[in-house]
Amino acid sequence: MRTALATSAALFWATSGAAGDFFTLQGHGGPIMGIAVSETDQIATVSFDNAVGLWSDQTPVWFDGHEAAVNAVLFAPDGRIYSAGDDFTLRVWGADGTEVAVRDGHKGKVVSLALSPDGAVVASASWDGSIGLWPVDGGAPVFLTGHSGPVNDVAFTRDGLNLYSASADGSIRLWDLSINSERQRVIEHGFGVNELELNEDAGWLAYGAVDGGTRAIDIATGDTLADLTLERRPILSMATSPDGTTLAVGDGEGYIMVVDTPNWRIARDFRATERGPVWALAFSNDGTNIHAGGLDPRMYSWPIAAMGEADPMATGSPSFLQAAETMPNGERQFMRKCSICHTLTPGSARRAGPSLYDLFGRQAGTVEDYTYSDALNGSDVIWDEDTIDALFDIGPEHYIPGTKMPMQRITGAQDRADLVTYLRETTAPEESSQ
Repeated sequence: MRTALATSAALFWATSGAAGDFFTLQGHGGPIMGIAVSETDQIATVSFDNAVGLWSDQTPVWFDGHEAAVNAVLFAPDGRIYSAGDDFTLRVWGADGTEVAVRDGHKGKVVSLALSPDGAVVASASWDGSIGLWPVDGGAPVFLTGHSGPVNDVAFTRDGLNLYSASADGSIRLWDLSINSERQRVIEHGFGVNELELNEDAGWLAYGAVDGGTRAIDIATGDTLADLTLERRPILSMATSPDGTTLAVGDGEGYIMVVDTPNWRIARDFRATERGPVWALAFSNDGTNIHAGGLDPRMYSWPIAAMGEADPMATGSPSFLQAAETMPNGERQFMRKCSICHTLTPGSARRAGPSLYDLFGRQAGTVEDYTYSDALNGSDVIWDEDTIDALFDIGPEHYIPGTKMPMQRITGAQDRADLVTYLRETTAPEESSQ
């Protein structure tokens, strides 16, 4: 019999929080995009809500500073934490949540990070088509260019002298870091490559692609060792257990495939989400648990030995995925364009955007529990029918240059009018709506 998940909050970390138990971590206000595990099994999560969470049992320390969704996170040996996201930056944090540094130079979102074996350099994969090499001592970064499309993932070789990269251009490339130049074109694939996992001790490189392909090659010869493609696309996340014997693969249809790498056998194929993708995967240090993130704002962790005994992520029916025909047009516009970032009730709830409660007549940039971009701090925009219409007519980045609000145009005049009507009705304080 499958164990139902608690519907009230999250199931709490079993007493000690020891590996081998099922648990969830709750507190983010948006989908979980990345997970990292420290040498002491401390967990860091990053989210569409612009935040990094550092977890001790069920209690998070929040790192706030990113101005857009955060996609990647890693622990450094010196105790610092690195994160990167859609605001094009890498940020360096102390363990108490203090922002130590903001490193910029990319011109597109950063989707993956890797730490060199000696802990001296952080590599970043960016959708600007480049790979950033960032000295942890604060030295000037070096950018490797050559990919003709977004770079999705990077992995250092064991000696730190070379780096693999995967790109939407369909290639996996090996870079010689002694001269910062491409050394080898490892794969030329017909579809974009999203994920890489490297195990030099066992001699293999695994990769996941947009077409749902999951393959492993011999790094010495380039020969294919395994093709584990299950026609579920795209592959969005991969992780290798600390001992290298287990590979976890997450896809766009919500499954986690668990592979025994010594014989390249699929050991488990688990429906991890009720709907939506698996964006993030990581193993506990002892390899007994797989941590995962998707549309649900909670991180889930399953013991591998009992993955089939717990239900998948309880994503239910997120408002932004509800069927369009079930709601009036104004509500439909809100659910599709706004609801993943904003609440309609008091409190911003760690969402990527501020609460819209009591919106009309409010000066932009004044919700107290939300950190705004510089473009909105001190703004003279007052939200009303005309300004909301203009915001979605020309797009936020044109109406308020420098805002961290994502591009969300609504081109139809009637659609904008219906959204304004819906917001006026639903954001008014109760005493004003009687």
